[in-house]
Amino acid sequence: MSEQAEERKVVPLGHVSGVHGIQGWVKIHSLTEPREAIFDYQPWLMGDSRKEVCIRQGKKHGNRVIALFDETEDRDAAEAWVHQAIAVYRDQFPETDAGEYYWSDLIGLRVELEDGTDLGTIENLMATGANDVLVVKGDRERLVPFVQGQYVKSVDLDKKRVVVDWDPDF
Repeated sequence: MSEQAEERKVVPLGHVSGVHGIQGWVKIHSLTEPREAIFDYQPWLMGDSRKEVCIRQGKKHGNRVIALFDETEDRDAAEAWVHQAIAVYRDQFPETDAGEYYWSDLIGLRVELEDGTDLGTIENLMATGANDVLVVKGDRERLVPFVQGQYVKSVDLDKKRVVVDWDPDF
């Protein structure tokens, strides 16, 4: 892998959860919404080695998605991919509109109150249906609704900081 590739941010998108049939198809556990949006990003970086793999075909199959890789011709070859992580480079994502953020860009940012009190770091986000929720870990875990203007006052990706209006005891 080149030095330039090593500097690029890698974002996990899912993993291969099993094989499907005898012709080399694999079942994909996708973290994208909707699930089949995972096919919008290619090539995939597979496993710890981040081997670049292109998808010959991918489709929705019931409530999951399945894929056929260019170099996988049968079930035996497909089994080698089971449990392999799927990731892509962050720069493969389309640009967002103002005020919109990819979860992967928010994870790791510091969360502060308006007075500068540090609440911790965004460890994850959860989709609740009504709004996304920041999972902030500091002296303890806090769940802060990601509602811009009401609870989230500002997001500064350059300074790696989110300012919130939130009761620190809640």
